[in-house]
Amino acid sequence: MSLPDFTNLSIEPYRGREEIIRQVVAQIEKDFAQFGLEVQFSGNFDYAYDELFLQLKEHLVWLLDRDYHRLILLLYQIDLSEKQLMNAEAQYPDVPKSDLLAELVILRELKKVLIRNYFKENSD
Repeated sequence: MSLPDFTNLSIEPYRGREEIIRQVVAQIEKDFAQFGLEVQFSGNFDYAYDELFLQLKEHLVWLLDRDYHRLILLLYQIDLSEKQLMNAEAQYPDVPKSDLLAELVILRELKKVLIRNYFKENSD
């Protein structure tokens, strides 16, 4: 059994899949809550990405400006490396760091959910 390649993962195919969105939201809420950061989802699946992105960006701006150590711990919890962030910054130098981080967090949390689901479905 080989794991699907999630390296070039895009959010688009999952925007309409409410169960996947619900799982990603729960994962984000859990990871951010461990660091005292509240993320709330209204339940409107049509705007889930935008809603999450804006909330994450707000938290990430605050962490970048005021608590970089906690940011690094959060990224470690999410399983995002500083190297991944540096690569994203090199690839998109004109995009604010907080925007890149929010996007990377959502993609990583989506990847976690997809991998978890894959192994649940292929547990034999």
